[in-house]
Amino acid sequence: MRKTWLIFSQAVTVAIAVLFVIATLKPEWLRGHTIWGLPDMISINGAPVASSRANSYAEAAKRASPAVVSITASKTSTRNPHSGDPWFQFFFGDRESQPETQVGLGSGVIVSPEGFLLTNNHVIEGASDIDVQLPDGRSAPATVVGTDPDSDVAVLKIALDRLPVMVFGNTDGLQVGDVVLAIGNPFGVGQTVTSGIVSALGRDHLGINTFENFIQTDAAINPGNSGGALVDANGNLLGINTAIYSRSGGNMGIGFAIPANIARQVMEGLIQDGQVTRGWIGVEPRNLTPEIAETLNLSVKQGVLITGVLQNGPAGDGGMLPGDVVVKVGDSRVISTAQLLNAVAALKPQTAVSIDVQRGEQTLNLKITVVQRPKNLASAARGR
Repeated sequence: MRKTWLIFSQAVTVAIAVLFVIATLKPEWLRGHTIWGLPDMISINGAPVASSRANSYAEAAKRASPAVVSITASKTSTRNPHSGDPWFQFFFGDRESQPETQVGLGSGVIVSPEGFLLTNNHVIEGASDIDVQLPDGRSAPATVVGTDPDSDVAVLKIALDRLPVMVFGNTDGLQVGDVVLAIGNPFGVGQTVTSGIVSALGRDHLGINTFENFIQTDAAINPGNSGGALVDANGNLLGINTAIYSRSGGNMGIGFAIPANIARQVMEGLIQDGQVTRGWIGVEPRNLTPEIAETLNLSVKQGVLITGVLQNGPAGDGGMLPGDVVVKVGDSRVISTAQLLNAVAALKPQTAVSIDVQRGEQTLNLKITVVQRPKNLASAARGR
Protein backbone atom coordinates (compact mmCIF):
# COMPACT_ATOMS: atom_id res chain seq x y z
CA MET A 1 0.00 0.00 0.00
CA ARG A 2 2.83 2.36 0.90
CA LYS A 3 4.56 1.61 -2.41
CA THR A 4 1.35 2.32 -4.34
CA TRP A 5 0.86 5.64 -2.57
CA LEU A 6 4.47 6.60 -3.27
CA ILE A 7 4.05 5.91 -6.98
CA PHE A 8 0.80 7.93 -7.07
CA SER A 9 2.29 10.94 -5.30
CA GLN A 10 5.31 10.91 -7.58
CA ALA A 11 3.05 10.79 -10.67
CA VAL A 12 1.01 13.75 -9.43
CA THR A 13 4.17 15.72 -8.66
CA VAL A 14 5.54 15.07 -12.16
CA ALA A 15 2.20 16.01 -13.78
CA ILE A 16 2.02 19.30 -11.88
CA ALA A 17 5.63 20.05 -12.80
CA VAL A 18 4.90 19.39 -16.49
CA LEU A 19 1.78 21.57 -16.33
CA PHE A 20 3.77 24.38 -14.71
CA VAL A 21 6.47 24.19 -17.39
CA ILE A 22 3.89 24.23 -20.21
CA ALA A 23 1.97 27.13 -18.64
CA THR A 24 5.22 29.07 -18.33
CA LEU A 25 6.82 28.32 -21.70
CA LYS A 26 3.82 27.51 -23.93
CA PRO A 27 0.69 29.07 -22.34
CA GLU A 28 -1.11 29.11 -25.70
CA TRP A 29 -1.30 25.32 -25.52
CA LEU A 30 -3.63 25.62 -22.55
CA ARG A 31 -5.90 28.46 -23.67
CA GLY A 32 -9.39 27.34 -24.52
CA HIS A 33 -8.91 23.95 -22.81
CA THR A 34 -10.10 22.57 -19.50
CA ILE A 35 -7.75 20.24 -17.65
CA TRP A 36 -9.04 17.93 -14.93
CA GLY A 37 -12.08 20.18 -14.47
CA LEU A 38 -9.93 23.24 -13.67
CA PRO A 39 -10.69 26.69 -15.18
CA ASP A 40 -8.96 27.80 -18.37
CA MET A 41 -5.37 28.87 -17.78
CA ILE A 42 -3.59 31.97 -18.95
CA SER A 43 -0.15 33.34 -18.20
CA ILE A 44 0.56 36.65 -16.51
CA ASN A 45 4.25 37.50 -16.23
CA GLY A 46 5.05 33.81 -16.71
CA ALA A 47 2.81 32.62 -13.86
CA PRO A 48 -0.28 30.50 -14.53
CA VAL A 49 -3.52 32.17 -13.40
CA ALA A 50 -7.12 30.95 -13.63
CA SER A 51 -9.41 33.09 -15.77
CA SER A 52 -13.18 33.41 -16.08
CA ARG A 53 -15.61 35.29 -18.33
CA ALA A 54 -18.30 35.37 -15.67
CA ASN A 55 -17.83 39.12 -15.19
CA SER A 56 -17.55 39.94 -18.89
CA TYR A 57 -20.19 42.07 -20.60
CA ALA A 58 -18.88 41.31 -24.07
CA GLU A 59 -22.15 39.67 -25.14
CA ALA A 60 -24.20 42.68 -24.03
CA ALA A 61 -21.89 45.06 -25.88
CA LYS A 62 -21.90 42.81 -28.95
CA ARG A 63 -25.69 42.71 -28.95
CA ALA A 64 -26.26 46.44 -28.42
CA SER A 65 -23.39 48.13 -30.26
CA PRO A 66 -24.56 47.58 -33.88
CA ALA A 67 -27.67 49.69 -33.21
CA VAL A 68 -25.75 52.69 -31.78
CA VAL A 69 -24.91 55.17 -34.53
CA SER A 70 -22.82 58.28 -34.89
CA ILE A 71 -24.62 61.48 -35.87
CA THR A 72 -23.07 64.41 -37.70
CA ALA A 73 -25.27 67.52 -37.64
CA SER A 74 -24.29 70.39 -39.93
CA LYS A 75 -25.51 73.92 -39.34
CA THR A 76 -25.05 76.45 -42.12
CA SER A 77 -24.31 79.89 -40.72
CA THR A 78 -25.82 82.99 -42.30
CA ARG A 79 -23.42 84.89 -44.50
CA ASN A 80 -22.98 88.59 -43.76
CA PRO A 81 -24.69 90.52 -46.60
CA HIS A 82 -21.89 93.12 -46.55
CA SER A 83 -19.04 90.62 -46.79
CA GLY A 84 -18.50 91.46 -50.46
CA ASP A 85 -18.42 95.23 -49.88
CA PRO A 86 -14.87 96.63 -50.33
CA TRP A 87 -15.39 99.12 -47.49
CA PHE A 88 -16.54 96.29 -45.20
CA GLN A 89 -13.42 94.32 -46.12
CA PHE A 90 -11.25 97.39 -45.51
CA PHE A 91 -12.49 97.84 -41.96
CA PHE A 92 -13.13 94.20 -40.96
CA GLY A 93 -10.82 92.28 -43.26
CA ASP A 94 -11.54 89.58 -45.80
CA ARG A 95 -13.73 87.04 -44.06
CA GLU A 96 -14.48 84.92 -47.10
CA SER A 97 -12.17 82.20 -45.78
CA GLN A 98 -14.18 81.74 -42.59
CA PRO A 99 -16.16 78.49 -42.51
CA GLU A 100 -19.89 78.88 -43.03
CA THR A 101 -20.77 75.43 -41.75
CA GLN A 102 -20.66 74.29 -38.14
CA VAL A 103 -20.46 70.58 -37.49
CA GLY A 104 -21.66 68.88 -34.32
CA LEU A 105 -21.16 65.27 -33.30
CA GLY A 106 -23.47 63.07 -31.30
CA SER A 107 -24.91 59.58 -31.09
CA GLY A 108 -28.22 57.86 -31.68
CA VAL A 109 -29.98 54.52 -31.19
CA ILE A 110 -31.88 52.58 -33.87
CA VAL A 111 -35.06 51.23 -32.27
CA SER A 112 -37.13 50.16 -35.26
CA PRO A 113 -36.58 48.07 -38.42
CA GLU A 114 -38.34 50.88 -40.31
CA GLY A 115 -35.37 53.14 -39.58
CA PHE A 116 -36.62 55.20 -36.62
CA LEU A 117 -33.90 56.20 -34.17
CA LEU A 118 -33.75 58.13 -30.93
CA THR A 119 -31.30 60.88 -30.04
CA ASN A 120 -31.23 64.15 -28.09
CA ASN A 121 -32.91 67.28 -29.37
CA HIS A 122 -29.81 69.32 -28.56
CA VAL A 123 -27.73 67.08 -30.87
CA ILE A 124 -29.68 68.01 -34.00
CA GLU A 125 -31.32 71.31 -33.01
CA GLY A 126 -31.01 73.86 -35.81
CA ALA A 127 -29.22 71.43 -38.12
CA SER A 128 -29.66 71.83 -41.88
CA ASP A 129 -28.13 68.44 -42.71
CA ILE A 130 -27.97 65.31 -40.58
CA ASP A 131 -25.85 62.31 -41.50
CA VAL A 132 -25.97 58.96 -39.69
CA GLN A 133 -23.03 56.53 -39.71
CA LEU A 134 -23.58 52.90 -38.71
CA PRO A 135 -20.85 50.76 -37.11
CA ASP A 136 -20.96 48.45 -40.16
CA GLY A 137 -19.65 51.28 -42.33
CA ARG A 138 -22.91 52.34 -43.96
CA SER A 139 -24.16 55.92 -43.80
CA ALA A 140 -27.36 57.70 -44.77
CA PRO A 141 -28.95 61.14 -44.50
CA ALA A 142 -31.57 61.40 -41.77
CA THR A 143 -34.88 63.22 -41.74
CA VAL A 144 -36.34 64.71 -38.57
CA VAL A 145 -39.62 63.01 -37.65
CA GLY A 146 -40.16 65.26 -34.65
CA THR A 147 -38.53 66.88 -31.65
CA ASP A 148 -39.56 67.48 -28.06
CA PRO A 149 -37.35 70.14 -26.44
CA ASP A 150 -39.15 69.73 -23.11
CA SER A 151 -37.71 66.22 -22.70
CA ASP A 152 -34.69 66.76 -25.01
CA VAL A 153 -35.76 63.84 -27.22
CA ALA A 154 -35.65 63.82 -31.01
CA VAL A 155 -36.77 61.13 -33.46
CA LEU A 156 -34.96 60.67 -36.77
CA LYS A 157 -35.50 58.28 -39.67
CA ILE A 158 -33.07 56.75 -42.13
CA ALA A 159 -33.80 54.74 -45.29
CA LEU A 160 -31.61 51.64 -45.11
CA ASP A 161 -32.46 47.94 -45.13
CA ARG A 162 -31.34 45.19 -42.75
CA LEU A 163 -30.98 47.61 -39.88
CA PRO A 164 -29.80 46.41 -36.46
CA VAL A 165 -32.37 47.23 -33.79
CA MET A 166 -31.95 47.64 -30.04
CA VAL A 167 -34.62 46.12 -27.81
CA PHE A 168 -36.24 48.28 -25.13
CA GLY A 169 -35.49 47.13 -21.59
CA ASN A 170 -37.70 47.24 -18.51
CA THR A 171 -36.92 50.45 -16.65
CA ASP A 172 -39.64 49.83 -14.06
CA GLY A 173 -37.50 47.16 -12.41
CA LEU A 174 -34.29 49.20 -12.54
CA GLN A 175 -32.52 49.53 -9.19
CA VAL A 176 -29.60 51.48 -7.80
CA GLY A 177 -26.53 49.29 -8.13
CA ASP A 178 -27.56 47.57 -11.37
CA VAL A 179 -24.74 47.26 -13.91
CA VAL A 180 -25.10 49.42 -17.03
CA LEU A 181 -23.07 50.13 -20.16
CA ALA A 182 -22.87 53.48 -21.95
CA ILE A 183 -22.34 53.24 -25.71
CA GLY A 184 -21.68 56.21 -27.96
CA ASN A 185 -19.19 58.22 -29.98
CA PRO A 186 -17.27 60.41 -27.49
CA PHE A 187 -15.14 63.19 -28.97
CA GLY A 188 -15.63 61.66 -32.42
CA VAL A 189 -13.01 58.96 -31.77
CA GLY A 190 -15.37 56.13 -32.72
CA GLN A 191 -17.81 53.89 -30.95
CA THR A 192 -16.87 53.36 -27.32
CA VAL A 193 -18.34 51.20 -24.56
CA THR A 194 -17.95 52.12 -20.88
CA SER A 195 -19.35 50.39 -17.82
CA GLY A 196 -20.69 51.45 -14.45
CA ILE A 197 -23.72 51.13 -12.23
CA VAL A 198 -26.99 52.96 -11.69
CA SER A 199 -26.04 55.60 -9.12
CA ALA A 200 -29.51 57.08 -8.56
CA LEU A 201 -33.01 57.15 -10.03
CA GLY A 202 -35.53 59.93 -10.52
CA ARG A 203 -33.01 62.77 -10.59
CA ASP A 204 -34.64 66.16 -11.17
CA HIS A 205 -34.07 69.83 -10.27
CA LEU A 206 -31.04 69.80 -12.56
CA GLY A 207 -32.26 72.61 -14.80
CA ILE A 208 -31.50 70.60 -17.95
CA ASN A 209 -35.01 69.90 -19.25
CA THR A 210 -38.52 70.94 -18.40
CA PHE A 211 -39.37 67.30 -17.68
CA GLU A 212 -36.67 65.64 -15.64
CA ASN A 213 -36.65 62.09 -14.34
CA PHE A 214 -33.08 61.04 -15.06
CA ILE A 215 -31.17 57.84 -14.46
CA GLN A 216 -27.83 58.78 -12.91
CA THR A 217 -24.82 56.61 -13.66
CA ASP A 218 -21.07 56.59 -13.13
CA ALA A 219 -20.44 54.94 -16.51
CA ALA A 220 -18.17 57.33 -18.40
CA ILE A 221 -20.21 59.71 -20.59
CA ASN A 222 -18.33 62.38 -22.52
CA PRO A 223 -19.11 64.99 -25.20
CA GLY A 224 -20.31 63.09 -28.27
CA ASN A 225 -22.07 60.45 -26.16
CA SER A 226 -25.24 62.55 -26.16
CA GLY A 227 -28.06 60.58 -27.76
CA GLY A 228 -26.26 57.27 -27.24
CA ALA A 229 -27.49 54.22 -25.38
CA LEU A 230 -27.46 53.25 -21.73
CA VAL A 231 -28.01 49.48 -21.72
CA ASP A 232 -28.36 46.73 -19.16
CA ALA A 233 -26.16 43.65 -18.76
CA ASN A 234 -28.22 41.90 -21.44
CA GLY A 235 -27.80 44.67 -24.01
CA ASN A 236 -31.34 46.07 -23.71
CA LEU A 237 -31.99 49.81 -23.91
CA LEU A 238 -32.50 51.48 -20.53
CA GLY A 239 -31.97 55.14 -21.43
CA ILE A 240 -30.73 57.82 -23.80
CA ASN A 241 -27.53 59.42 -22.53
CA THR A 242 -28.12 63.14 -22.27
CA ALA A 243 -25.83 65.12 -19.99
CA ILE A 244 -22.93 65.05 -17.56
CA TYR A 245 -22.04 67.01 -14.46
CA SER A 246 -18.58 68.39 -15.08
CA ARG A 247 -16.38 71.32 -14.12
CA SER A 248 -13.86 70.62 -16.87
CA GLY A 249 -16.03 69.41 -19.75
CA GLY A 250 -14.91 65.82 -19.26
CA ASN A 251 -16.35 62.87 -17.38
CA MET A 252 -16.43 63.11 -13.56
CA GLY A 253 -18.49 59.99 -12.92
CA ILE A 254 -21.87 61.75 -12.88
CA GLY A 255 -23.89 61.22 -16.02
CA PHE A 256 -27.61 61.39 -16.74
CA ALA A 257 -29.84 59.44 -19.11
CA ILE A 258 -33.49 59.81 -20.10
CA PRO A 259 -35.31 56.59 -19.11
CA ALA A 260 -36.18 54.45 -22.12
CA ASN A 261 -39.88 54.27 -21.23
CA ILE A 262 -40.14 58.08 -21.33
CA ALA A 263 -38.19 58.28 -24.60
CA ARG A 264 -40.45 55.62 -26.08
CA GLN A 265 -43.63 57.48 -25.12
CA VAL A 266 -42.27 60.66 -26.66
CA MET A 267 -41.26 58.80 -29.83
CA GLU A 268 -44.67 57.19 -30.25
CA GLY A 269 -46.39 60.56 -29.82
CA LEU A 270 -44.14 62.25 -32.38
CA ILE A 271 -44.59 59.44 -34.92
CA GLN A 272 -48.35 59.06 -34.53
CA ASP A 273 -49.50 62.61 -33.79
CA GLY A 274 -46.55 64.82 -34.70
CA GLN A 275 -46.46 66.07 -31.11
CA VAL A 276 -46.29 64.85 -27.54
CA THR A 277 -49.64 64.92 -25.76
CA ARG A 278 -49.27 66.38 -22.28
CA GLY A 279 -51.69 67.88 -19.82
CA TRP A 280 -51.48 71.50 -18.63
CA ILE A 281 -53.42 73.59 -16.09
CA GLY A 282 -51.73 76.99 -16.31
CA VAL A 283 -50.17 77.69 -12.93
CA GLU A 284 -46.84 78.96 -11.62
CA PRO A 285 -45.68 76.68 -8.79
CA ARG A 286 -42.91 76.81 -6.24
CA ASN A 287 -41.51 74.21 -3.88
CA LEU A 288 -42.92 74.63 -0.39
CA THR A 289 -40.03 74.88 2.05
CA PRO A 290 -40.39 74.94 5.85
CA GLU A 291 -39.23 78.58 5.81
CA ILE A 292 -41.93 79.61 3.32
CA ALA A 293 -44.59 77.67 5.23
CA GLU A 294 -43.60 79.41 8.46
CA THR A 295 -43.41 82.85 6.86
CA LEU A 296 -46.86 82.50 5.29
CA ASN A 297 -48.24 80.82 8.40
CA LEU A 298 -49.44 77.82 6.37
CA SER A 299 -51.11 74.89 8.06
CA VAL A 300 -49.37 72.34 5.77
CA LYS A 301 -45.67 71.63 5.58
CA GLN A 302 -45.59 69.55 2.38
CA GLY A 303 -47.00 70.36 -1.02
CA VAL A 304 -46.52 72.80 -3.90
CA LEU A 305 -47.22 76.49 -3.39
CA ILE A 306 -49.09 78.16 -6.27
CA THR A 307 -47.65 81.64 -6.75
CA GLY A 308 -49.53 82.48 -9.95
CA VAL A 309 -52.63 81.33 -11.84
CA LEU A 310 -53.20 82.06 -15.53
CA GLN A 311 -56.29 84.16 -16.05
CA ASN A 312 -58.98 82.18 -17.89
CA GLY A 313 -56.72 79.13 -17.75
CA PRO A 314 -57.80 75.64 -16.67
CA ALA A 315 -56.75 76.07 -13.03
CA GLY A 316 -58.25 79.55 -12.81
CA ASP A 317 -61.54 78.34 -14.27
CA GLY A 318 -61.51 75.50 -11.76
CA GLY A 319 -61.24 77.87 -8.80
CA MET A 320 -57.54 77.70 -7.96
CA LEU A 321 -56.03 80.86 -6.48
CA PRO A 322 -52.50 82.15 -5.81
CA GLY A 323 -51.48 81.06 -2.31
CA ASP A 324 -53.14 77.66 -2.60
CA VAL A 325 -50.96 74.67 -1.75
CA VAL A 326 -51.48 71.65 -4.00
CA VAL A 327 -51.11 68.43 -2.04
CA LYS A 328 -52.68 65.88 -4.37
CA VAL A 329 -53.38 65.40 -8.09
CA GLY A 330 -55.86 62.60 -8.63
CA ASP A 331 -54.59 59.78 -6.46
CA SER A 332 -50.98 60.99 -6.45
CA ARG A 333 -49.52 63.09 -3.64
CA VAL A 334 -47.17 65.87 -4.76
CA ILE A 335 -44.47 67.50 -2.67
CA SER A 336 -42.37 69.15 -5.38
CA THR A 337 -42.86 71.17 -8.55
CA ALA A 338 -41.34 68.33 -10.58
CA GLN A 339 -43.92 65.89 -9.21
CA LEU A 340 -46.74 68.33 -9.94
CA LEU A 341 -45.47 68.89 -13.48
CA ASN A 342 -45.15 65.17 -14.22
CA ALA A 343 -48.51 64.32 -12.64
CA VAL A 344 -50.33 66.94 -14.71
CA ALA A 345 -48.40 66.15 -17.90
CA ALA A 346 -49.41 62.49 -17.64
CA LEU A 347 -53.11 63.44 -17.86
CA LYS A 348 -54.94 63.41 -21.17
CA PRO A 349 -56.19 66.78 -22.40
CA GLN A 350 -59.91 67.50 -22.03
CA THR A 351 -60.23 65.23 -19.03
CA ALA A 352 -61.32 66.40 -15.57
CA VAL A 353 -59.02 65.77 -12.62
CA SER A 354 -59.55 66.14 -8.90
CA ILE A 355 -56.89 68.32 -7.25
CA ASP A 356 -56.69 68.73 -3.48
CA VAL A 357 -55.46 72.10 -2.23
CA GLN A 358 -54.96 73.67 1.16
CA ARG A 359 -56.25 77.25 1.35
CA GLY A 360 -55.57 78.68 4.79
CA GLU A 361 -57.36 76.39 7.20
CA GLN A 362 -59.59 74.96 4.47
CA THR A 363 -58.98 71.72 2.56
CA LEU A 364 -60.62 72.02 -0.86
CA ASN A 365 -61.18 69.56 -3.67
CA LEU A 366 -61.12 71.30 -7.06
CA LYS A 367 -62.32 69.82 -10.36
CA ILE A 368 -60.09 71.08 -13.16
CA THR A 369 -60.31 70.22 -16.85
CA VAL A 370 -56.83 69.66 -18.24
CA VAL A 371 -55.90 71.03 -21.68
CA GLN A 372 -53.08 70.30 -24.12
CA ARG A 373 -49.79 71.79 -23.03
CA PRO A 374 -48.92 74.76 -25.30
CA LYS A 375 -45.75 74.54 -27.36
CA ASN A 376 -42.65 76.59 -26.66
CA LEU A 377 -43.54 77.81 -23.20
CA ALA A 378 -41.10 80.50 -22.08
CA SER A 379 -40.19 78.71 -18.84
CA ALA A 380 -40.71 75.45 -17.06
CA ALA A 381 -42.44 77.18 -14.14
CA ARG A 382 -45.22 78.47 -16.35
CA GLY A 383 -45.70 75.07 -17.91
CA ARG A 384 -47.50 73.24 -15.11
